[in-house]
Amino acid sequence: MKIRLAEAKDISQLVRMRWDFTIEYDESKKNFAYDDFEMECRQFLEEAIKSGQWFIWVAEDHGKITSHIYIELIQKIPRPGRTTYPFAYMTNVYTLPEYRNKGIGSKVLSTINEWIKENNFEFVIVWPSDESIHYYKKNGYVHCTEPMEYFPS
Repeated sequence: MKIRLAEAKDISQLVRMRWDFTIEYDESKKNFAYDDFEMECRQFLEEAIKSGQWFIWVAEDHGKITSHIYIELIQKIPRPGRTTYPFAYMTNVYTLPEYRNKGIGSKVLSTINEWIKENNFEFVIVWPSDESIHYYKKNGYVHCTEPMEYFPS
């Protein structure tokens, strides 16, 4: 199992995984046209991989992506008297069903945690599902209170 950053050659697999991830948790979405989604997601991923703002970490087994975690860096406004580092927003954490409960996702997360430390990012924020809270806790994350939200109407 190799853990690495995604490349342009991975886009087709990443698009399919995003589709499958969504359908797994909301089957009503499979009524939408895959081709329209594929085009939009492909464009997003092409730009994200080049951007330096998004980092898509993958676990690969003989050319097949088995797990991924997306990280977006959020820049902070400088503050006098201290060096300002970005924080990381973690999203789209997914492992193919047949590869779950084998430690693969934890290996990807551990790699990301080391990368976060090496790059002095201030912290990582993730909104876990109820089912994934244990996964994050066993990998060193702490459950915090919910942020405030505003939904414009």
